[in-house]
Amino acid sequence: MRSTLKKTAFLALSFAASTLSLAAPPSVPPAASPAPNPSSLQVGAATVTYRAQPGDTLSVIAEQLTANKNNWVQLAKLNRIGNDRTIPVGTAIIIPVALLQDDPSTAQVAAMSGNIGAVAADGRPIDISIGAILSEGTIINTGSNSFLSLSLPDQSHIALPSNSQVKLSKLRTARYTRSPRTEITLLKGRVESKVSPLDKNKGRFEVRSPLAVAGVRGTDFRVGLVGDSVTTEVLSGGVAVAQKSQPPALTLHPGQGNVTNAKGVGKAVALLQAPQLKGQPQLQERPTVRFTVAPIAGAHGYRAQIATDADARNIVSETGSDNPDIKINGLEDGAYFVRITALDQTGLQGIPQITAFKLKARPEPPISIEPKNKSRSEDVMFSWAEVGNAQAYHLQVASDAEFKQLVVDQAALAAPQFNAGKLPLGTYYWRVATIVEQTNGRDQGPYCDPHSFDLLPALQVPKIADAIDGDLSFRWSAEPGQTFLVEIGRDAGFSALLLTQTTTTPEINVPRPASGIYFIRIKATDSDGYAGPFSPSQKVYIGSRWVAGDGSPLLNAGGNTQAGY
Repeated sequence: MRSTLKKTAFLALSFAASTLSLAAPPSVPPAASPAPNPSSLQVGAATVTYRAQPGDTLSVIAEQLTANKNNWVQLAKLNRIGNDRTIPVGTAIIIPVALLQDDPSTAQVAAMSGNIGAVAADGRPIDISIGAILSEGTIINTGSNSFLSLSLPDQSHIALPSNSQVKLSKLRTARYTRSPRTEITLLKGRVESKVSPLDKNKGRFEVRSPLAVAGVRGTDFRVGLVGDSVTTEVLSGGVAVAQKSQPPALTLHPGQGNVTNAKGVGKAVALLQAPQLKGQPQLQERPTVRFTVAPIAGAHGYRAQIATDADARNIVSETGSDNPDIKINGLEDGAYFVRITALDQTGLQGIPQITAFKLKARPEPPISIEPKNKSRSEDVMFSWAEVGNAQAYHLQVASDAEFKQLVVDQAALAAPQFNAGKLPLGTYYWRVATIVEQTNGRDQGPYCDPHSFDLLPALQVPKIADAIDGDLSFRWSAEPGQTFLVEIGRDAGFSALLLTQTTTTPEINVPRPASGIYFIRIKATDSDGYAGPFSPSQKVYIGSRWVAGDGSPLLNAGGNTQAGY
């Protein structure tokens, strides 16, 4: 194990940068030796120039202005001073920022969500909240679906996604120049850093891990622990990659990444391109937010992060998917940004695609009941499930899928149903939304998914004649494949049935019932299983008659009653 650790790869990254505006030099904190006169100091971006005072020696100057009085040797070489005990008053002595003493710095919690745990350098638990100030030595843990963003005094930002752990190993600034000296140790998961340019002020920013160190000069980059490897992805800047004690092996440019493991520094590879979203994802109207990306060659998965800002510093949710269909739950209605990256087979994240979207999923729409697929009703009835807190419902029926040709538009229905009456035969589309009462007025939620149906002719049953003699028989028109249910009731409500019979032919013959008034209705079921409504009931009179002793009817012929034959 120890021999393996000795061979552990070391990754050093150096970045191209631009000018950084420096804050005015602060007042000098107390030191063991007398502090220099401020008028004798000239603070530059990368150096401090000190004007020698009477009695100054390089060792005194080194003790006052640097971390070690033995630095007088370096000062002598840099300033070409042979005898430090005969320094003329006013001599300009240049001191590099790397030799200046460090003052403690801090990091501030800029954004957070979920469960964040933190302990101070002394093991004391820290209550993490927006605006909390964290010091050197703090260890931070992000839980599942939990996120944290830190800001540093130089406007650099550190973002921790879920299931990650870091230690703020060094939070310091060089005295006088305020050059940042930051070291983040990645213990688990991932960390993303957006570092302000550091080349002019000779600042330093490092992300360390068990396998590698990324030393930057100002860039946007990501570091992740993936199994026994470290992934590095560069979004801006230039990165020189080297093993420990070796010259740079390669340079990573924007849009490139590599994998470092115990075997060494992997070659530079192009990051996968930014995913392109399909459809119209800018408006999400369901609690489950969905994004579909066009498949990318070489992608083995996708990662999506939801943030409230375009820079993705305030992340509120993230998920991974092994296919181009991405689903995220648990968001409240509001305005968001989604950042999606593709992952290659080594675990490197690609270039991000950031898209703004709005979630308006509440109040949720009701569940539609009928009609669905088809209807044969003469009066078309629309119905849906009741929503508990609904004040009203908005129903729309159109003859086109885009709802540009509305035939019904009821914006304030109190009941979860509506009788549209008679509509022309044809194809229709319908949808309904929930309306609730809010403190600032009524709020209508999104419509349910549209349903289409074909309005077909209702079952047409011809007039059934009253019967005086013979059996009761009648027929009606039909469509291929239909079956029928015939009911003959003794009352208009069909609470007492004389007959209920199923037939596959559009006709029926019923032995003559007792005289009286009956009610007849028929229901057709199509070949696809759709059962239409009952036809309007018809009232039929069955008249009384005379019969012979053998039961045959007596007929009246010419005014004389005689046995039938």
